[in-house]
Amino acid sequence: MILDNNIKLIKRYYHEVWNEGNLAVLDEIMSPKYINHTPGMPNPLPGPEGFKPIVIAMRTGLPDLRFEINDMVVTEDKVAIRCTMYGTHLGELFGVAATGKTVEINQMQVEYIKAGKIVEHWRVSDDLMAQLDHK
Repeated sequence: MILDNNIKLIKRYYHEVWNEGNLAVLDEIMSPKYINHTPGMPNPLPGPEGFKPIVIAMRTGLPDLRFEINDMVVTEDKVAIRCTMYGTHLGELFGVAATGKTVEINQMQVEYIKAGKIVEHWRVSDDLMAQLDHK
């Protein structure tokens, strides 16, 4: 039962928050003590209120943003996913002016869950070639 609830929680998070932009869902599914460990992102305040500006920025910069979950590993206190993030850079994103480029980024993400809420997030993205300035 706990594993099924964790699966539903994470699917809801990616579909409703990231793919649809429904920020109100964060208040329901995210702990007030939520911590985000995302490389290259500003260190937000804890909880949903600290995370909402990141979702807004991402969806402003990539208005067609969507995540596709490719694989999922579930335990009683965490869910690890391999996903692909898609979008078109049509608005400013963290200080970078719109380029019109489409992005497809492979990611590994781990969401820690406590009492039915997401409490902590870790992400690793495929950016080796970008770090090597490969165009």
